[in-house]
Amino acid sequence: MSKSSSKSVDHAAPVLKAFVIHPVRPLRGPAAALARDPKSRLEEAVGLAIALDLDVVETMIAPLRVVTPATLFGKGKIQEFAAICEVEKIDVAVFDDQLTPVQQRNLEKGLNVKVVDRTGLILEIFARRARTREGKLQVELARLDYERSRLVRTWTHLERQRGGTGNTGGPGETQIELDRRLIADHILKLKRELDEVRRTRTLHRKARKKVPYPTVALVGYTNAGKSTLFNLLTDADVLSKDMLFATLDPTLRTVKLPDGRPAILSDTVGFISDLPHELVEAFRATLEEVQEADVVLHVRDIANPDSQAQARDVETVLAELGVTFDEGKTVVEVWNKFDLVPDEDREEVAGSARRVEASPVSAVTGEGCEALLKRIAALIDDAPPVAVRLGPGDGEALAWIYRNGRVLSREDQDEGGVVLVARLDPQALGRFERQFPDAFIMVAAE
Repeated sequence: MSKSSSKSVDHAAPVLKAFVIHPVRPLRGPAAALARDPKSRLEEAVGLAIALDLDVVETMIAPLRVVTPATLFGKGKIQEFAAICEVEKIDVAVFDDQLTPVQQRNLEKGLNVKVVDRTGLILEIFARRARTREGKLQVELARLDYERSRLVRTWTHLERQRGGTGNTGGPGETQIELDRRLIADHILKLKRELDEVRRTRTLHRKARKKVPYPTVALVGYTNAGKSTLFNLLTDADVLSKDMLFATLDPTLRTVKLPDGRPAILSDTVGFISDLPHELVEAFRATLEEVQEADVVLHVRDIANPDSQAQARDVETVLAELGVTFDEGKTVVEVWNKFDLVPDEDREEVAGSARRVEASPVSAVTGEGCEALLKRIAALIDDAPPVAVRLGPGDGEALAWIYRNGRVLSREDQDEGGVVLVARLDPQALGRFERQFPDAFIMVAAE
């Protein structure tokens, strides 16, 4: 064996060193009062970079007195960033802000490293994590929409021209025009495919509505513990990690409510402040699960000092989707990670939860989860109770009620018959009457 062939080849991509910068834009009035804490925002940006497997070796909070259109920062600050990049041998500079294509290109020239803004960072994470066909389509659509305006920055061959048709004698279509047209064609193709996915999901929802199962959707800020709560309530094994955007693709499972009634629980992608509008649009099909849900559980990390600001960000995105508190939608705040609240603050937090009718829980210890399930059952259990008398040979009808309804009481009679008091949704009651026309049914007292 030759000396060269005896060496193993490491095909792993090299770990890139990152410099994370959070620009603090000048704000006045109400916007300044609602602004997130810069330290919290920087910590979140570092979390995004780590989620992309970047090695964060330097961070900085950089106040902006005046926004420079060409580079965001002034010349002196650019030189300071460039010196840090050179000393620390930085590969990627992450700006926790939305940069224009011109700013991104000029910053790369000034720092002599690759520059990624907040939108690009989130899109790259989504691209790596998407697993289902729908998720991959949505991410690709969002990335193309984002890259379309950044062709000049991304590619080096854009000044070239293709030859003219020979008829006009003109210079022909430039490479950048051709690439933009190809991207536009690809975007149209992806939108058609997503429309097909949306139609399929609509059919699935209609099929689920034929079964009288209510639907409950989990929403919340990324890393609020939605997937951990989802796993606890449904005995599922969805990936749940202390990492931003651990869940991207929606997951649906059946959860058994305390009265025996089944419900469908859906885990959705986590929201984040300044969520790229490309992703809000692209994930509209996925988030339709939230719009169609009977109950929306807004999961908050109550142990996070930035919990209130995170809640406002989630409500902003929900409002964009038409899910608001004043449109008849049942939205319940679930204050997760209650076990991480310091002992001296627990009583105060619990009192605040009671005042705003929130449900404090711990998805890790299970504290408060049984009470949460009872609350969900009460919210969706609006069907009037009915009394059903079944004969000794009506075992199939008896099993059907237990499977599709909520049995409130049961009285076994001497001759072998059974009298049940149960709640059945109107659809379920209609199906029962058609399937078992001989069963005696009457409205029961509440």
